Amino acid sequence: MPQDRSRFPILLVGAGKMGGAMLEGWTKARLGPVVVVEPKPDPRLKKLKGVAIVRSIENVLPAELRACVVALKPQVLAVEAARLKPVADTGVAMISIAAGTSIATLKRAWGSGAHILRAMPNTPGAIGRGITAIHAGTKASAADRKLAERLLAPLGETVWMAKESLIDVTTAVSGSGPAYVFLLAEALADAAAAQGMPREDAERLARATVTGAGALLASDNRAPEELRRDVTSPGGTTEAALAVLMGTAGLKPLIARAVAAANKRAKELAS
Repeated sequence: MPQDRSRFPILLVGAGKMGGAMLEGWTKARLGPVVVVEPKPDPRLKKLKGVAIVRSIENVLPAELRACVVALKPQVLAVEAARLKPVADTGVAMISIAAGTSIATLKRAWGSGAHILRAMPNTPGAIGRGITAIHAGTKASAADRKLAERLLAPLGETVWMAKESLIDVTTAVSGSGPAYVFLLAEALADAAAAQGMPREDAERLARATVTGAGALLASDNRAPEELRRDVTSPGGTTEAALAVLMGTAGLKPLIARAVAAANKRAKELAS
């Protein structure tokens, strides 16, 4: 019979923006005690109840863990992964949110029997408004999947990917996507300034337009195309702008090329 780990601590390796956001969510939801491995802990972490902070993985007792969430940057995980093998050997769910780090790579460090789940969150997760794609390795159980959903919920929505290759697509779309949206806000402000608007006003308008449109998109279940048509009056200013943006060299083909480039790079990093 599998060991009951429900009362054991959750192990969080890395407490940066994403790790810290999850940690705060876990404490609010009272998911149980947490052990955090963080060599340079933020002072606010010390104020959280039920959280023990250690500086090194060697200070953790692997047999007494409920799950392990690895929130390290890929380059750091490449160095530190092998030190987590004693944890993986206990059969706990090993949930990695490192971009460009494949399950095959993690298996080389943790063993072929490790219960590995790979997740790709995005930066809005730091305020609970993100979305995380998850793919379960072959050894991950239904209980592991359920626990992964619960542990990643503080970052926002979760969506399961049937193929690991789609995690790379997720990286290119939602993982990198906030940067594309920020660039749009930047471009709108630049364009307004080029038309003679004071820079401060241009940036305020651009920021409010992007965040407001995002909020409307989140609250309205209609397709983005329908929302776009609502703004577009025949013969009006929006139609004139969209004639440029939707041309053969416009926004859609440009975004398609950008996502393809990011997906290609994600595959290269994972190889």
